[in-house]
Amino acid sequence: MKKEKSIFETLFNINVGEHIEKKNGLSYLSWPFAWAEVKKIFPDANYKVKLFGENNLPYVYDESTGYMVFTSVTINDLTHEMWLPVMDNSNKSMKSVKYTYDTNYRKNVPVEPASMFDINKAIMRCLVKNLSMFGLGLYIYAGEDLPEKESEKILPSDVKSLKKVISNFENAEKLQSNMLKNYNVKNMEDLNVKQYTEILKKLNDWKNKE
Repeated sequence: MKKEKSIFETLFNINVGEHIEKKNGLSYLSWPFAWAEVKKIFPDANYKVKLFGENNLPYVYDESTGYMVFTSVTINDLTHEMWLPVMDNSNKSMKSVKYTYDTNYRKNVPVEPASMFDINKAIMRCLVKNLSMFGLGLYIYAGEDLPEKESEKILPSDVKSLKKVISNFENAEKLQSNMLKNYNVKNMEDLNVKQYTEILKKLNDWKNKE
């Protein structure tokens, strides 16, 4: 008699590759796809967004650490919970007020205050991560617990400087296109500071060899 696959085995074996989006060196799975795949196989699956306080707000907030959202998913009487901070494009926790932080590359990097749009986006990302606990796209999160990289986006002035350096090379347009492909980004503006630093070093090394 053939053994019936578990929930985890069933969802873990789904190929999600075509629905993964990359941004700032990180991978994201589209939440409509993720939820649709689960519901097609387990139509009774459901999820809940945890609400807090008298006003039933979909988040908790701490002045020191920022906003956090929570979801729970139930499939065939099995429930997993998940939580996720509300983060900006550089994956820095957002608060109710603007603040700055320092890195090895830059001082006073700004983080804007969180809006309800940011909170809503975090909830849906939290749902996708919640579904990964059942197996769907779990491999996307491999390495998430490794030390954080310098992932803040570069400034417009950095983009301008990089384009200027690239323009000094033959076939500059092709060189720029290859650089972007190498880092899985569509535009220069999508590069983070670490990537920007690596590219500048490579370009300078090539120029010195010439």
